[in-house]
Amino acid sequence: MKLKSGFITHESGGEHYAVASGEAGKVLNGMIRNNDTADFIFRQLLQETTEEEIVDAMLREYDAPKERITGDVHKLIGQIREEGFLDE
Repeated sequence: MKLKSGFITHESGGEHYAVASGEAGKVLNGMIRNNDTADFIFRQLLQETTEEEIVDAMLREYDAPKERITGDVHKLIGQIREEGFLDE
């Protein structure tokens, strides 16, 4: 799975954004403001990946229990999927 083509991640003044253009603009007309964790997940989804690979990357990046990271990743991916932002 990965984000639809056209999503761009950007940081400005410590704020993280995902902006939809091109193909992604068909499912989102605007931008999403993300916290650090959501931004990390969005950046992982810019390339083909799996939920398990994202969890593994987050375990290397963050000092948090695997159960919490797994739950957070699963929840956010579910929201992204529900919004139609993923190519699967």
